[in-house]
Amino acid sequence: MTYVSSRARTSGTTVRAAVWKAPRSPVSIEDVWLADPASGEVGVRVAAAAVCGSDLAYMDGHWEAPSPAVLGHEAAGIVERLGPGVTDLAVGDRVVVTLIRSCGSCRRCVAGAPVGCSGRFALDGSSPLRSARGSEIWQGLGVAAFAEAATVHRSQVVRVGPAIDLDVAALLSCGVLTGVGAVRNTARVDPESFVVVLGAGGVGLNVVQGARLAGAAEVIAVDPDPRRLAAALRLGASATVAAGEEVRDEVRAVTNGEMADYVFVATSAVSAIETGFDLLARMGTLVLVGMPPSGARVSLDPVTVASAGQRILGSKMGSGRPARDIPALVDLYGEGRLELDGLITARYTLAEIEEALESARRGDALRSVIIMEESLVA
Repeated sequence: MTYVSSRARTSGTTVRAAVWKAPRSPVSIEDVWLADPASGEVGVRVAAAAVCGSDLAYMDGHWEAPSPAVLGHEAAGIVERLGPGVTDLAVGDRVVVTLIRSCGSCRRCVAGAPVGCSGRFALDGSSPLRSARGSEIWQGLGVAAFAEAATVHRSQVVRVGPAIDLDVAALLSCGVLTGVGAVRNTARVDPESFVVVLGAGGVGLNVVQGARLAGAAEVIAVDPDPRRLAAALRLGASATVAAGEEVRDEVRAVTNGEMADYVFVATSAVSAIETGFDLLARMGTLVLVGMPPSGARVSLDPVTVASAGQRILGSKMGSGRPARDIPALVDLYGEGRLELDGLITARYTLAEIEEALESARRGDALRSVIIMEESLVA
């Protein structure tokens, strides 16, 4: 069915989506109106979308967000429609969809930092989603992938070949891009360095993989969950420490007293930031990857930072350049150097999304993936 809207976006289709309406409330599967792509935009039939901690942070009220909303941002699918001006894609292309929306011409985009884009987009001002009654639904994180289809800006879409299934490719759009990118792009980890990763969830495990790919001498994963520590060892960690133990003593022992050249905080726990600071060597780098709840504050000693020549870096989406980094990650996967299949703990249908969300909340899953259409995945 096509709807006529009083807003600028006047044509669209009906799709099934998981609609979130209030913090800590379950989502509901509803028919929603999705606008067709406008100039410079792309319509994607979603094949698969993974559950990320950022989705839960909004759903559980840790971050503020408009509601109602359709969340989900770690996605892959098939190009279904092309807006005017999009000439470098074709209907039927297999693509990964990211939340990184970039204009390509602002100061940060020109400098190669699309995650810091200051451009403005039509999608910023008017969500492509409406309820059956015509009220606006927030396009969560600029994607809204917990739905059968999504309308996004061209810059959010990266073509991938048939060598990777789309449920696996979906992981590249956030968790893998963020984790590996934090190592390769943000910190630029040196070979033979000592690396500590605090948090071995979906992002932290990819920090572990990135550190291994960078040739780190030691990669030490810290997490309270023994299942995640086992996964970290499988993915390249040289040592693990159960959170709550004497982490500093363990890191000191593994590094022969030198401590960590790089500490990646890949958890939302505020206390982990201060722990990470305590593990740094002289000239060491603390990289903040995880996102604590809004309003969180930490206490650090600026004298130590200055006198020891230490650095503190923020890493949004692994400082990623999707058009460059996602094909490179696909190549690493194809070469057998990057594990992706083993990161998927379970697959669910859209109707089963609450089960997937609860599994992620409990920490049972590395990544839960929602399969929208089984026929599109392979």
